[in-house]
Amino acid sequence: MMLRERWIITGGVQGVGFRPFLYRCAVEAGVTGTVANTSQGVCLEIQGSAGQLAQFAALFEANLPPLARVETCTRTAISPVSEESAFRILQSQGGSGHSVRISPDVALCTDCLREIHDPQDRRFGYPFTNCTNCGPRYTITRSIPYDRATTSMACFPLCPQCQAEYANPLNRRFHAQPNACPVCGPRLWLQTAGGDLLGQGADALRLAARTLAQGAIVAIKGLGGFHLAVDARNAAAVKRLRERKRRKAKPLAVMVEHLEAAQGIAWVSPAAKTLLTGPERPIVILKARPEADLAPGLSPDTAEIGVMVAYTPLHVLLLAQVSALQGRPAVLVMTSGNFSSEPIALGNREALQRLAPIADVFLLHDRDILIRCDDSVVRPMRTESGTEAIHFLRRARGYTPAPIPLADDGPCTLGVGPLLKNTLTVTKGTGAYVSQHIGDLENLETLTFFEEMAAHLPRILQVTPTAVVHDLHPDFLSTRYAQGCGITPCLALQHHVAHIHAVLAENHAHGPALGLALDGAGLGDDGTIWGGEILLVETRPPRYTRLGHLAPVALPGGDAASREPWRMALAFVHALGLAAEDLPWPWLAHHTPGHRMVLQMLSRQVRCPQTTSCGRLFDAVAGLLGLCFVQEYEGQAAIRLEHLQDMAETAAYTLPCSSSPPWVLDSHALFAQVYADWRQGVPASTIARRFHLGLVEGFATALARAKADTGCTTVALSGGVFHNATIARLLPPALARRGLTVLTHRMLPPGDACISLGQAVYGRLWLAQNT
Repeated sequence: MMLRERWIITGGVQGVGFRPFLYRCAVEAGVTGTVANTSQGVCLEIQGSAGQLAQFAALFEANLPPLARVETCTRTAISPVSEESAFRILQSQGGSGHSVRISPDVALCTDCLREIHDPQDRRFGYPFTNCTNCGPRYTITRSIPYDRATTSMACFPLCPQCQAEYANPLNRRFHAQPNACPVCGPRLWLQTAGGDLLGQGADALRLAARTLAQGAIVAIKGLGGFHLAVDARNAAAVKRLRERKRRKAKPLAVMVEHLEAAQGIAWVSPAAKTLLTGPERPIVILKARPEADLAPGLSPDTAEIGVMVAYTPLHVLLLAQVSALQGRPAVLVMTSGNFSSEPIALGNREALQRLAPIADVFLLHDRDILIRCDDSVVRPMRTESGTEAIHFLRRARGYTPAPIPLADDGPCTLGVGPLLKNTLTVTKGTGAYVSQHIGDLENLETLTFFEEMAAHLPRILQVTPTAVVHDLHPDFLSTRYAQGCGITPCLALQHHVAHIHAVLAENHAHGPALGLALDGAGLGDDGTIWGGEILLVETRPPRYTRLGHLAPVALPGGDAASREPWRMALAFVHALGLAAEDLPWPWLAHHTPGHRMVLQMLSRQVRCPQTTSCGRLFDAVAGLLGLCFVQEYEGQAAIRLEHLQDMAETAAYTLPCSSSPPWVLDSHALFAQVYADWRQGVPASTIARRFHLGLVEGFATALARAKADTGCTTVALSGGVFHNATIARLLPPALARRGLTVLTHRMLPPGDACISLGQAVYGRLWLAQNT
């Protein structure tokens, strides 16, 4: 008996070799039918005997393509088609309201890597080689369905050989939309900022490699934007890049050609190896080998370095050329093509204009980048149990726009994120689509990028948000956008509550839950600056209670105190009634007017808003110890304090907690212990360790009391302080020992990049309660 079924398959099933995979399954099982990309997903019809259909289903289950991610597969029996004799792949169909996931960009696969190194292959040395298993996706896509005509490859007609590959279901380049070769594909050239052509094709690569080996700065058009590259072993070149880019101290990531080169400059754990060689290829934070002979200016504040393995054929070929010139594996700084605080440069003209003051030469090509997408940054982190967890610091290329799975279906909502480390989130069905890292909304360029993504995400997902959620702070540019975008209702959500909603959403937890939100700043609903909060967050209905917090302290000069840790040290010293004028800081000998002004502000409580920020507590300790008086980048003081720790120290300071709600943790008393040890000449490394251990025990004790008081046994951890590996590693087991179930971020950074997810999910919860 002849049977026929229609399958609708959704998820990451377009642009990943899914249709040729189905074709091969159909041929092996002996079924006839059709398959097409549609707006609803992949639409498959198969016809055959019951045994043939069962064999097809078994092949489907056992042999999914490596990049495919099936979310739903709906099978329906339909009427057989007479006189059908083959299985055919049909042309893609458009439509509205699609259920297709957009694939992230994927690193060069081993087959394409072999081809670009094979002198007998027609793609030998071709920097735009790809197939269905690798290459650009999200960054070249205008709309769905994902077909060549909807990508930036539409302007490159396929040559006969590439067309034959593209049309052959048994070829790994079947419907590989970026498919190209030297005959028909994008071209590469090297030029000066003034437009002088220096070389094309292979010559451009050779000249760029020679230029890098000689110590020059090269702007390279990559996958999601431009990189600025220099030789990472050339201290003078690294120093010159920092000066021109205006990036004085923030770590610079490096790129190597292969895993072996990464192992030569850093300690690579099994988890790190998987990350370095996987399809996403993020920047991986690793401990540098002292014998690596890298420029000391790469990461001046820590012994760690961000390493990525080349993920495009262009990068692979360039690094191979530099390695040949230098006689050892090349290590190149590969940092974002921008000035600090600006978005990454996208197009050739934009890069030539914006990066001309930085780069000596430009390695360009004519494949347009449609979506800016920076490199992702992750840290493999060993837990107390000995396993390794993956900790996101920045989620972008390789991961976006893959959705964060949600526990429930719901209406489309938009979360516009905070001021710093901004992302946007659009929900659709059971997925939350969190944008790539956008950055700090403090200039026109980044605001323009934000607005581009606010328009692009709903358009490519073909949805219309039914609510928009923004931060409580009225002056954030994201808040102003939300209030003027025309979406209603327009809802405000407190910063730290959004943090906790994000953790709950990632973990499919419905609450209620205790929340510990630790970061630098977020406007509280009482008008003060929060940042060390114990919350009780409920989801049905969505509401929260502030159960506790760090003791308030003055923030002298407002935002200036977050940039100058010495101000926070003075604030705590003043709060304790200590002799601030006698602090033996050599640095302050050159800044006495500022010192005295801040003391007067504190005495008169002028321009001294109150804060409960844990981030500012870290700054105060680092400032007191003389580790950092003025921060060159966000979190620098805390990073120096963390990496200073004497890990052999076991004693902890005490962080007292009130005996009844609200749970106030006496950070003043904690700082007094730091101050006393410092005055007695205790080594700063010992003080740093005691401080970290004291925070862990103090927060664990306070949350245990909150658990006993509320009966709530789940706690969610979020906020930028959890980028601190010591706190992130030690606090969860300390809470578990006190009977708490701990939820942490697994797919997003714990810092402000997760805020938009919490906002968007809160919007859904609010709509469910109020409509």
